[in-house]
Amino acid sequence: MKIPICASFVLIVSLGLLVGCQVEPTNTSNAPTSTTPAQVAQQATPAPSPVRAPAPDNAGNMPVTLPVLDAFFADESFASDVKARLQLTDDQSARLRSIAHDETQSLHTANAENQLSGTTTAATARAAEQIKSVIGADKTEQLFALVRERWATGGGPNENAAKLPEQPNNVPADTRIVVNTPAYRMDVFKDGQLIKTYKIGIGYPEFPLPTGMRAARTIIFNPAWTPPDEPWVAASNKVQAGEKIEPGSPLNPLGPIKIPIGLPSLIHGGKSPAKLGGFASHGCVGLTSPQVQDFARLLAELSGTQLTDQDIAAYAQKKTETKSVQLARAMPVELRYETIVVEDGKLHIYRDVYDHGTNTEENLRRVLDVYGVSLEQLNAQERQQVSDALKAMATDATGKPAEGDGTTNDNATSSKNKKNDKTSAHVTRTIKGQKEIVIKLPELASKGYPAPVNLDTGNGTPQRPQAAKASKRG
Repeated sequence: MKIPICASFVLIVSLGLLVGCQVEPTNTSNAPTSTTPAQVAQQATPAPSPVRAPAPDNAGNMPVTLPVLDAFFADESFASDVKARLQLTDDQSARLRSIAHDETQSLHTANAENQLSGTTTAATARAAEQIKSVIGADKTEQLFALVRERWATGGGPNENAAKLPEQPNNVPADTRIVVNTPAYRMDVFKDGQLIKTYKIGIGYPEFPLPTGMRAARTIIFNPAWTPPDEPWVAASNKVQAGEKIEPGSPLNPLGPIKIPIGLPSLIHGGKSPAKLGGFASHGCVGLTSPQVQDFARLLAELSGTQLTDQDIAAYAQKKTETKSVQLARAMPVELRYETIVVEDGKLHIYRDVYDHGTNTEENLRRVLDVYGVSLEQLNAQERQQVSDALKAMATDATGKPAEGDGTTNDNATSSKNKKNDKTSAHVTRTIKGQKEIVIKLPELASKGYPAPVNLDTGNGTPQRPQAAKASKRG
C-alpha cells in the first residue's frame, strides 16, 4: 500500500486509503531546464560523492526531509527497493526508518499556530546528517536519488504527462493545470488560454509542495481518512489512531473531494478561507470545499469526462458514500516554484518561502531576457527599486536570508542545526513579513504571464481582478 502525507498531518496513513500529499522533484526555480520527469526517472543511481543537501535549482533535486522519507517508508515496496539497491543491512534499514519516524513524531502541531520554526534548508540538512550517520555519505546520496526517482513519476505511469517548460514564466499552449507555489496560485488553461485562477494553500516548509510534472486521473468524492499512530493524533483528543474517519465527518481533514496527482500528492478541499495564501498542508494543494467542487467540475469538463453539476450535488448530499470518477483522459498538472514573475506588464517578486535561493540578480536577468528586456535598460531609480525588492524577498518564512544555494557542508549544517534545535519540534505555520512586491515597469508593458482570470479567492463569489497598481503586499 502506498501512503502519502498532507492535509492535517495526514502522513504515514498505514491503515486506510491514500489521503495525503507530498513532494516531487524537478524545475524548482526560475532557472530553465530541459530535463523531463521521465528522463529523471531513467537516470542511473549517481556515483558516490560527498553528502550535500539537494540543489533545488536543478531538475530532480527537490529537498529530502525526514518526514518526507518517513512517508515513503510507509510504502513497503519503497522500503524493499531501498534495502536492495543500497545493499543495506537489516539494522541500517531499521535505523533509517526509526530516525525518519522519530522526526515526524517530533513535529507536533498542537498549540503551535503562531510559532515559527525551521526552514526547508534546515530540515534537509538535518536529514542529510542523520542519514549519513547511519549509512554514510555515498549511500545517502544514492538514497536521495532514489527518493527523487520515485517523485519523478509520482510512483505511477507518467507517459501521458506533458513536457516541462524550458523557460521561466512559460504560458502553456495546451490544456493543463499550473500551480506556482510562492504565488499561492493555481491556474487552469484550456488550449493555451487561462480560463480560471484559484488562490490556494501550500505545504509547510518542512513538507514542501512538489515541483515538476504530474497528472490527475481520478476525482474521489467523499474520501475516508484513517488517522496514523502519531502523537499529534493523541494530543487532539478528537480521534483515535487507526479509527476510520468516515466520509463527510467534520473531523475528516480532506473535505468533500481529493484528487491524487501522483504518489504521494493531492489537490483536496477542507481548508478554511483563512488558510489560503499561506501554509496549509503537509505537501498538498489546499482548497476550500466550494473551491474543490468547482475545480472538480472544471477538471472533468476539460478531460471530456461526464460529470454534471447535478452529479456533484448528488455526491455532496451522500456524504458518507465514497465515489471515484475516472477521468476520460489524464490532465497534466505542472507544479512550479517561481519567485520572479512578469505578469501582465508588472514584475512580481515573491517571498522565497522554501528557502531555495531563487531571488537573485541572475534569475531576474533570466526572466527579463524572456521578454527582451535587460537590467541596463531600466533607469537608476527602477534598478534600485528592483534590487531592494529582490533583497527584501530573498528571505525564508521566518524572515531570515534564504540560504538555498544547493550545498551544505558539515560546518554549515552543524551551525544550522544549532540555530533550530529549540524550534525544530514544530512545523512552520506562519510567515513573518510581506509575501510579495509588485513593481510596474514601462519596459514590460503588455508583456508577461496572464493576470488571474475569474479569480476564486475561497471567500465566496469568484472575482475578476482589478487593474493592479505597483504595490507591496504582505
